[in-house]
Amino acid sequence: MYFGSDNQTGASEQVLKALVEANTGICASYGEDQWTAAAVKAVQTTFECDCEVFFVASGTAANCLALSSMVQPWEVIVCHSQAHILVDESTAPEFFTGGARLLSIADGESRITPEHFSALLATQSQHVPHNPLLGVLSLTQANEAGQVYSPEEVATLASLAHQRGMRVHMDGARFANALASLGCSAAELTWKAGVDVLCLGASKNGCLSAEMVIFFDKSLAQGFVHRRKRTGHLLSKGRLFGAQVVAWLKDLHWLTLAAQANKHAQVLASALQNTPGVRLAWKVEANEIFALLPSQLAEELEAAGAVFYDWGLSALPAGQRCGANQRFVRLVTSFATTDEDVQRFCDLLARG
Repeated sequence: MYFGSDNQTGASEQVLKALVEANTGICASYGEDQWTAAAVKAVQTTFECDCEVFFVASGTAANCLALSSMVQPWEVIVCHSQAHILVDESTAPEFFTGGARLLSIADGESRITPEHFSALLATQSQHVPHNPLLGVLSLTQANEAGQVYSPEEVATLASLAHQRGMRVHMDGARFANALASLGCSAAELTWKAGVDVLCLGASKNGCLSAEMVIFFDKSLAQGFVHRRKRTGHLLSKGRLFGAQVVAWLKDLHWLTLAAQANKHAQVLASALQNTPGVRLAWKVEANEIFALLPSQLAEELEAAGAVFYDWGLSALPAGQRCGANQRFVRLVTSFATTDEDVQRFCDLLARG
């Protein structure tokens, strides 16, 4: 009963088979191979536009390299108070951007709203050269509370950012889960809604290690080939990225995997909601569940083999607190989560 992280699964059978096929023979290196070319074309087809696409091995590299192309060192990156770039990427964003400042908003809320963002814009002075300039709005999809921004929400926030001369970055480590939840097109959730750059993650959803930096605003991609090389993120055997991404996107495989993870999360959420003493912190919209559990119940579940993580109390919704006999935990489902594991967990809850 492993619900620790979707980042710790292996590759799907379809992706792994493509890797084995790509392993055969000799081909050009550094992304000049046929697999990489096919992967770029597949991404462009998926997003219905002539975007620039670059592959890297980690989400941190994708986010930070993307942001380094979008801001100057004297500018500010606005993000949620629980944003991965702020909380879980050490000081990599500042390092890659040469010192651009991260400014958080919407503390204790499930997502950034137009009201949060407008309030910030109204209070930020642009007294040149004394004040840092607003450079980028960064959104996470699905976000740090497991919530999903609709295309309309993204469009409203992006419009506010663009009116202020800012660019819009999207951390899409769980973009597939958000898309599967919403049922819209990839284009509608990104460039059609005003997203300038998307970091699309596949490592949490069926690939071994494959992240993409997708520039919808192609002017921002200028010099990115040098940024990627200079920072040590140009992989010599680029076919390892290309083969995975081709198989991942083929026949909507990526969305099938994400939908499976989302489905299991809904089953777990329903069982948790019906368990006395358990309270969900947020509505479950993708594949992450945040819940307050009685400590004794949490310990019993762990003793029975369930794996989940305690979560930082700063991520609790405003007004909620974790009692002395409670634990605030996160459970994550993945494409590899089985019906059997979910059912066993639900049975344990019913008995407890």
